[in-house]
Amino acid sequence: MTQISILGCGWLGLPLAKALLKEGFSIKGSTTSAEKLATLEENGIQSFLLALDANTVPDVFADFLAGSKTLIIAIPPKLRGKNKDYSDAQNNSFVKKIENLLPFIENSSIKNVLFISSTAVYGEANDVVDENSPTIPVTESGKQLLEIEKLLLAKTHFKTTVLRFGGLIGEDRNPARFLAGKENVPNPEAPINLIDLEDCIGIIIKILTTATWNTTLNAVTPFHPSREAYYTQKALEENLIPPTFNHENPSIGKTILSDYLIEKLNYTFTKNPL
Repeated sequence: MTQISILGCGWLGLPLAKALLKEGFSIKGSTTSAEKLATLEENGIQSFLLALDANTVPDVFADFLAGSKTLIIAIPPKLRGKNKDYSDAQNNSFVKKIENLLPFIENSSIKNVLFISSTAVYGEANDVVDENSPTIPVTESGKQLLEIEKLLLAKTHFKTTVLRFGGLIGEDRNPARFLAGKENVPNPEAPINLIDLEDCIGIIIKILTTATWNTTLNAVTPFHPSREAYYTQKALEENLIPPTFNHENPSIGKTILSDYLIEKLNYTFTKNPL
């Protein structure tokens, strides 16, 4: 039975772990919450209390990796910085936290790393974007994610695949509530770039079962209606107040293509955000 270590059993990591168990994998999973350890164990996941630090590496990290062939780094965005505006980025650097782990990963049984990144690395491009497009992130989170991508892809002791997700929806992330009731929302004609949790998991399983390593993939559902059309429809479906949009300024927004992923993995998206 192939063992996988999932760093971060949160919104994505926990349902992913459950799905991988059903596929016959053995799973080690980490959490920063002592209360959640029991939940992981109850679901058949070998649990580790593991909080990353910019200055030290947790003592249990080596045990967390031991025996696993693949490491999936799926840390929720809220754990990448204590402050949402990343004003503490220097003291709580996500880059530094991952960089500290690299010697341990290199000296472990890990042969493959899957890093969950974001299309935020493309910045504010007002164009159609694929994996060959320039990466010019403008947010601190996007900048740090891009740095980590480069760090991991440069390593030769293990193979890395970078998976850049669009906006995450599903379960408790109902798109109808994202903009409901808001006023004067910018960029009404900008395209949406979303992906449902079900497809996130489906794509990761495909990467694992096809051994698709040493590559970078955009993962966005190939449906791109305008923000105004989409969020208005979703609000009305949930009997919520639709947002109002500002049409005074030209809309700016990128369209993220997943054509390479679809071809590379022979993957069919199952969840249409419409």
